[in-house]
Amino acid sequence: MSICSWGQDVFSNSEIKSVMKRVADWQIANPAEGAEHDDLSWTHAALYMGMIDWAELTEKEDGDNRYYKWLRSIGRRNAWQVGKYMYHADFIAVGQVFIDMYRKYGDRNMLLPTMARTEFVINHPSSSTLKLDYGNMETLERWSWCDALFMAPPVYAKMYMLTHDWKYVNFLNQEYRAAYDYLFDKEEQLFYRDHRYFGKKEANGKKVFWGRGNGWVLGGLCEILQTLPRNNMHREFYQDLFVRLANRVASLQGEDGYWHASLLDPKSYPSPETSATGFIVYALAYGVNEELLDKEHMMPIIKRGWEALVKAVEKDGKLGYVQPIGADPKKVTRKMTEVYGAGAFLLAGNQMYRLVQKIL
Repeated sequence: MSICSWGQDVFSNSEIKSVMKRVADWQIANPAEGAEHDDLSWTHAALYMGMIDWAELTEKEDGDNRYYKWLRSIGRRNAWQVGKYMYHADFIAVGQVFIDMYRKYGDRNMLLPTMARTEFVINHPSSSTLKLDYGNMETLERWSWCDALFMAPPVYAKMYMLTHDWKYVNFLNQEYRAAYDYLFDKEEQLFYRDHRYFGKKEANGKKVFWGRGNGWVLGGLCEILQTLPRNNMHREFYQDLFVRLANRVASLQGEDGYWHASLLDPKSYPSPETSATGFIVYALAYGVNEELLDKEHMMPIIKRGWEALVKAVEKDGKLGYVQPIGADPKKVTRKMTEVYGAGAFLLAGNQMYRLVQKIL
């Protein structure tokens, strides 16, 4: 099947927008509650990141600003604050969206809490180990787990581009490279979730590499690359890593179109997993849109991935097969959903919309 016939026969912009709207509207109408689901949580930060891309698209094309209003209502009721823990990456993730809202509306109240948090961390850097121990909060002060590379680094990249202050990018580069050196397996070209998985093996004898964990890293790299211009001297490391990781992860897609909870032992975790798949489709489609990845090679992979994601959406817009909060491969069912899964879906959908536009 040619690229053009794929775009014309299987997808259309109207179909992509329709399923994205269903997912966005269902998630807004069915807010998540409980532990790690307050407004400023990392779980919601991932949702907001997908939602702000969707808000931009619908406002631009349909004059619909309801989704921007929804995001503003969340920011206002929380005074645009970030999370409560000073150094923890999960608690600054919402800053990415608040910076974007500031760039749109110019209200300094949207920016000041994120600026204050990043300046304090830069001026008082943690000297903690990267050897994560959930019994010791100090080991969560740096980017000692791969999910953190989605949560915090784009904030510093955005602050750098907003202020042109080198302290932000210097901190970004120092801490990101430290995490990369510690967690990236040079042989498998994949990220461990954290040090506890060094040396562990799956049932088939392969190393343990978590699907969503590597999806988190790819999603974070997309956000950094969308922030740093192509001629920026700091971009090369992130772009090269993105291309390497994207190509490696693309080779691990399941026959059903999904990426599974365990990247190297999918037979032990055969159920679909849409949060990993959403972030990976987002990254691969972005890479093709920006001509960073080979279009002919990636297009069939992206096609299968997007089709798989859409199959997991119920008629009412609920996205299923989302692995719950965790740190490693787990069993997943169609009934399981999570806000970050919806966020990943919306991020992927926006890049798919761009991709279909380019093809047609």
